[in-house]
Amino acid sequence: MAAIVAAGLSKIYPVAVKEPGLRGTIQHFLQRTYRQVKAVQDVSFEIQPGEVVGFLGANGAGKTTTLKMLTGLIHPSAGRVNVAGYVPFQRKPGFLKTITLIMGQKQQLLWDLPALDSLRINAAVYGLSDREFHDRVDELTEMLALQGKLTQPVRKLSLGERMKAELLAALLHQPQVLFLDEPTLGLDVNAQVSVREFLRQYNQRYGATILLTSHYMADITALCDRVLVIHAGQLIYDGSLDGLVDRFAPCREVRVELAHPYPPDKLAFYGDVEAVDGQVVRFLVPQEDLTRQVATILADLEVIDLAVTEPPIEEVIGRVLKAGVVA
Repeated sequence: MAAIVAAGLSKIYPVAVKEPGLRGTIQHFLQRTYRQVKAVQDVSFEIQPGEVVGFLGANGAGKTTTLKMLTGLIHPSAGRVNVAGYVPFQRKPGFLKTITLIMGQKQQLLWDLPALDSLRINAAVYGLSDREFHDRVDELTEMLALQGKLTQPVRKLSLGERMKAELLAALLHQPQVLFLDEPTLGLDVNAQVSVREFLRQYNQRYGATILLTSHYMADITALCDRVLVIHAGQLIYDGSLDGLVDRFAPCREVRVELAHPYPPDKLAFYGDVEAVDGQVVRFLVPQEDLTRQVATILADLEVIDLAVTEPPIEEVIGRVLKAGVVA
């Protein structure tokens, strides 16, 4: 059985419309008119147990609204949702013990208290015994490299340490389904790497299902083989990350350092010339022609060095979001 099922999921918000001026204010007070904002429209997908799936989209595309429906924070306007065998908005205790929602811009730890005090509260909420509490804190502390940090007031922790402590608090009850909304937001490069490695270990150790949103493409490439892309509330892609790259970046860049300059008309035979800098030439070559073209370049030209690179994933995702449709 799938860990997460969304079928025809939609969320429509009525938003009051107010005309400017005194007349508009009086009319707004006496008889309001509304327009319908479609935050999410007919979104359907399934995620299997143990999968780590990236959820991509521009700001306002509907990612967070979808996560809130999947976690039961808001009721869908239409469609069906099932998470770990539960209907999320019923908020049953078994469901709440199975999932967690981590939002990088929110915090649950009390600012002036040591993180350990907040963890004790979480343990009481989830009904953990003292032994379970200590065993899980010890295990997660080691995985997150937080030794000696949980007894300090949260306000004295660095941003990276605070985010790790938030992760520990959210995972203390050992959930099997993780909804992560920008978990590395604002962290430096080293802290981002540390959080990614922890999430990979948690997934492997417990077989947890993870749905991850992030604007840092390194989070997605490091953790996710599959991605969902949402645009204007509609799901426009559900498939492998490699498939998305191949579809929106059909060419590869071939950088060649030559022994001496060649005439531009001769270079054009080997692919679209992107740039020439002295004896260094960059070609754009369709992926299906790559092997043949590289072999031809090496056979015909005096090559000192040659490198083949893919376009940056940020550039590819940017094209997808700008286009708003996947053909």
